[in-house]
Amino acid sequence: MLFIVGLFIVFGSVMYGFVMSHGQLLSLWQPFEILIICGAAFGAFVLSNPLHVILECFRMMPQVIMGSRVNKAMYMDVLGLIYDILNKARREGIMAIESDVESPSSSALFSRYPAIQGNLELSNFIADYFRIIAAGNLTSFELESLMDQEIEARLHELEQPGMAVGKVADALPGFGIVAAVLGIVITMGAIGGEVSEIGGHVAAALVGTFSGVFLAYGMVGPISATMRHLAEDEIKLYEATRACIIASLNGLPPQLAVEFGRKSLFTHGRPSFEEVESKVRGR
Repeated sequence: MLFIVGLFIVFGSVMYGFVMSHGQLLSLWQPFEILIICGAAFGAFVLSNPLHVILECFRMMPQVIMGSRVNKAMYMDVLGLIYDILNKARREGIMAIESDVESPSSSALFSRYPAIQGNLELSNFIADYFRIIAAGNLTSFELESLMDQEIEARLHELEQPGMAVGKVADALPGFGIVAAVLGIVITMGAIGGEVSEIGGHVAAALVGTFSGVFLAYGMVGPISATMRHLAEDEIKLYEATRACIIASLNGLPPQLAVEFGRKSLFTHGRPSFEEVESKVRGR
């Protein structure tokens, strides 16, 4: 919802200031200038990005508008799931979790946490490393190095939509200039006409420059920044998982291993020690 509030403030401030300066809002409505700018920007966006990045940008828009799906409840779910897996492995042996990590979608442990189970990449990340622990003989250092590589690759993947939209924001002022130049070309063609007609063409050309800059810094740029924040929020789930698993491999009991994961989370969404303890004791 903050996105809508911010958008209202940006548009309201600019438009209200323009009207209070005795401007006419109707003079800013230049649909063909907008078509040139937005159409060229979208075409460049399509040209410069693979299909999966384009689709991911559209998939992220509900989160941009409504807020991140990663919140305290999801942090609690990740820590709770890791605790359940570690606790089961400690009580029944590491092979007891094999059926859970082989098929997270049908696992009784994973089904307790539908938000995690519904995040395919995250649930596979958790399952894969417990599968490696059950099947292999890696040291904590070797496993941590492997996890770091995957987390780095996942972060790059999560940041791609924000980077792609950011490039569109960088390009919009340039496309605004393109629209303005085309408007001046039209003005030159009407140079022998009425002064009011020439003035209208010049105004339309200037609106093109205004629209490109305004859309870049007032809308598309902030959307890009929000997408990057969403990527940072989600990668914390992976980092918390890594911290828990490595702490467990170093010999800590499940409850203390989960505390390592809790400490790796951002403070604004981090559950308290008491909240985590209450959740895992309830299990």
